[in-house]
Amino acid sequence: MRPPIASLVVLLLVVAALTMIGLDGIHATGVPQAVSDGEQQIAADTALSMRTTIDAEASTVRRTAKAYPATSASTPATTLKALTAARKGILGSALLDPRTGKLLATGGKTVQLAGFDAAKAASGHGGIPPRLVTSDGTRQLLYFAKVTLPAQQEDANQDQNQVPSGPDRQWLLVVSEALPAPTAYGDGRTAEVLDASGTALATASHGTASPAGADSSLPSAATRAAKGSGQDTDASGSLLGASAGSRRTVAGWAQVASTTGPGDTDGLGLVVLTSRTVPATATAVDYSGFALKAAGALVVLALLLGLALHFFLQRPLLWLYLSAGRLARGATESGPAAWEELSRPVPVNGFGEMSRIGRALESLRRQLLGESGPQDFPARRGPGYRALAAVGVLVVACWAVPMISVLNRAHSATAVPASVVAVQQTRTEITSNRVRQSLDQLYTDLSDAAAGLPGSSRAAQTEVLRRTLDDHKQFRSLYLLDSSGAITLRVGGSPLRTIVHVPGGGGITTVNTSGRIPAIAAYAQVRAVKGKAPAEGVVLFGEIDVKALNSILSRPKLGSVWVTDDDDRVLAANVGYRAFQSLPDSGLSRLARATQGAPGTAGTATSRVLRTSSGPSVDGAAPLAQSGPTARLGWHVVTAEPAAALQIPAVQAEQRTMLAGILGLTLGAACLGWLYVVVVRPLRSVAVLVERLAGGDRRTVLHPVNHDEIGSVTRSLELMRQALAERDRAARSGHAAGSSPSRRQTTLQR
Repeated sequence: MRPPIASLVVLLLVVAALTMIGLDGIHATGVPQAVSDGEQQIAADTALSMRTTIDAEASTVRRTAKAYPATSASTPATTLKALTAARKGILGSALLDPRTGKLLATGGKTVQLAGFDAAKAASGHGGIPPRLVTSDGTRQLLYFAKVTLPAQQEDANQDQNQVPSGPDRQWLLVVSEALPAPTAYGDGRTAEVLDASGTALATASHGTASPAGADSSLPSAATRAAKGSGQDTDASGSLLGASAGSRRTVAGWAQVASTTGPGDTDGLGLVVLTSRTVPATATAVDYSGFALKAAGALVVLALLLGLALHFFLQRPLLWLYLSAGRLARGATESGPAAWEELSRPVPVNGFGEMSRIGRALESLRRQLLGESGPQDFPARRGPGYRALAAVGVLVVACWAVPMISVLNRAHSATAVPASVVAVQQTRTEITSNRVRQSLDQLYTDLSDAAAGLPGSSRAAQTEVLRRTLDDHKQFRSLYLLDSSGAITLRVGGSPLRTIVHVPGGGGITTVNTSGRIPAIAAYAQVRAVKGKAPAEGVVLFGEIDVKALNSILSRPKLGSVWVTDDDDRVLAANVGYRAFQSLPDSGLSRLARATQGAPGTAGTATSRVLRTSSGPSVDGAAPLAQSGPTARLGWHVVTAEPAAALQIPAVQAEQRTMLAGILGLTLGAACLGWLYVVVVRPLRSVAVLVERLAGGDRRTVLHPVNHDEIGSVTRSLELMRQALAERDRAARSGHAAGSSPSRRQTTLQR
């Protein structure tokens, strides 16, 4: 009996303490923490986009050099021209002898190679990471690649078909390009790329933005924070800048470095800094007062419940336990002690089952003394201790239910600041841009592969496709189609296509409309080359592994992200989904359709706060592309982040208030249910048995179920039943007839 009562009081006091601690720590400052965290994530997303751009360019330079069909007769000038002719963004280029560092050929502007050790750089395994240099007062990136050529023939008259006897030659390709400029997303935001000293190398702004340089402390503070975090991680953070009236600058910084291990951008020391001015609230919100009141009310309820159960249940049951034991001793013993035990009346305490048992015990006491016979008890009974347990649950619910459904409710329209909603929209745009860049790059690389197919043998075409598949893990299958749509050549996995068509031009498309896996493919025409044999296929398809797209969508604190087609069916996501299913909420579908612009336009991004069963959700949607091969698809990127995951004071207060109410109601109901199972229900059974015994039932054996107070009462009742049954048997056999009283009656009278 004592454990459930004590547990009820202690656990309710614990819930009160948790309520106090949880709500007391919520404070609304001038700039919500969610806004600062959002700016940090925007900087991290921007840095990731820049890192992806640099990594892709470095990979392209290396891949181009690796695929160059060099011969032993290739000259540096022709090799350099062939490697850079198709590259429009190249500012300057050079070919070096890596053993001596000698300049073999140059093109375009002068490449700044001061302090560069070609021999040391080329001696290592793997690719050479890009370098940041200054040329003509501007910062440029140098990309490197090793060009391997067959060994030269020792004799000019030697048969060209013979294998050269000398080792392969190696040249070092150096390409200089402009530093990629950051993209500023969201109205009023500025994005800057800083070097290790805090100098701005490139700046971009969107709308009416104020550069972060206006607050001179932000760039230097960002670079210091980046240096303190190390250069081999994708560290990021947020900063608060100067205030101007009712607005304050919020900045985020992030390193342009690899997320896992060494990467091409680790040694550049670049930092992305984004900033934006947001409204600063002058009034602070403090939930300490509410926390104190809620916790105090629960403490009072816990103490009142404990006292009520102590006086109405624990003490009466203790008296009942003692009275039943006393009667059992009187029924089994003899002499004056037995008379003394049976002479005292049984106190009737409590109500319900307790009073019924008390009255029945008093009747049994009188029967043991021979003062009365069996007694009938009324079948109609009043409320018992089951009602007391129900009232206890109701009392706890009076505190918990308002906490769950009424108090501190966050209104969807006002709880989430507009700046947080704008952050979600901005991050959705950035994610959409990353998906577009990935698909555009895959299309470009597939087009380059298609350009090398005409006029080649089947073996050469197969080698081109295998090399493309090895260099691009995003492709799961590459295949050539003829004019009828039949596959004439394939490398990689089995195609997932169910739509057989031969499209014109090139771009991105889906090649199935059902199944477990969406099949997204890039395609490019295989042009016939004049004077060469036409290719056996007319279109090159590259099916994209949907896992590659899913991995792009996963970003911290962005929530659930989906890529949908023009019918709002899911093609990729960072959460579990079924292929071509609808979005999980109709509000998200409406949000995706709201991005559509006028006919023939891609539309614009949008965001809003939607109310769901689990609370407010900050959602955003953006068209996948406004230009390029994916523009005409009509695809969207949709995001949904529960407001509870963001550090918004109003939402935090709602969630923690609801949690406190749920905990209080659950624990209170569990403890009172425990009390009902171990005390109230057995007590009801004992009440029925003792009334039957007092009514003359001497045959029903009473078995104690538990070793507790109720079990002790049951054992005492069994002893009294045996004593009464023995007396009844003696009376029926005639031992009690005549004028001589029985030995027990004589003893009791004495």
